[in-house]
Amino acid sequence: MDSTGTESSAGTGAEKDKVDVSLTKATPAPAPDPAPTTAEAPDIQSHDTFVIRKTLSLTAGEYVVSVARPDGSEGEPVAYAREKRLSLRGQVTVYTDASRKSVLAAFKGRDHEVGYMYDVRDASGQSFGSFHEDAGASFLRRTWQVRQPGAMKLTGREHSRVVAFVRFVWEFVPYLEYVPFIWPYRFKYTESGKTLMTVTKKLGLHTRYVLEILAPDIDRRLAIAHTLALDALEVD
Repeated sequence: MDSTGTESSAGTGAEKDKVDVSLTKATPAPAPDPAPTTAEAPDIQSHDTFVIRKTLSLTAGEYVVSVARPDGSEGEPVAYAREKRLSLRGQVTVYTDASRKSVLAAFKGRDHEVGYMYDVRDASGQSFGSFHEDAGASFLRRTWQVRQPGAMKLTGREHSRVVAFVRFVWEFVPYLEYVPFIWPYRFKYTESGKTLMTVTKKLGLHTRYVLEILAPDIDRRLAIAHTLALDALEVD
């Protein structure tokens, strides 16, 4: 009896162990949380210097805006834009990433007493700034007015008179107006005599700009949109 009872007890324990192991194997491990499909847009307002690079295709000009590294090279991309060659004049949309699903800003030209005014709007269509070329002051030296309501009014002017004159003549030489101006030039944006922003076109066959913002209150979206306009409207 004792041996039988012992064997029975042992058998029952073994069977219980088998059941426990079986149940343990049948219980699936909890699934990991799904990875996000898209990354959050970087906080561009916390950055002061950006690199804008343009590439050309048969139908469009594409721009990639990146945060500049300390050595001046391209860092993290923060904005993308695509300008179709046959699109409505002066209309460009800036996106937060290459998928072009989330709008960072957009600008579009409209008739105004000063010529063409470009309103810059957010994804909801709310205007947060504007810019226009000062036709009177731009005869030999291009000048822009950039407005950010409640913040500042910037006057942007080509820094070098010599380069500005060469660019002016370049546009009137037959066929050259369709050839990119490869020589570097710079725009300085001031308010009350103080420089608050600069845009520098770098030397080279590839179109590349460096945008440097010296005032924390300037909306980076407005500054980026205007820098893109300097290139996109160059041959309009």
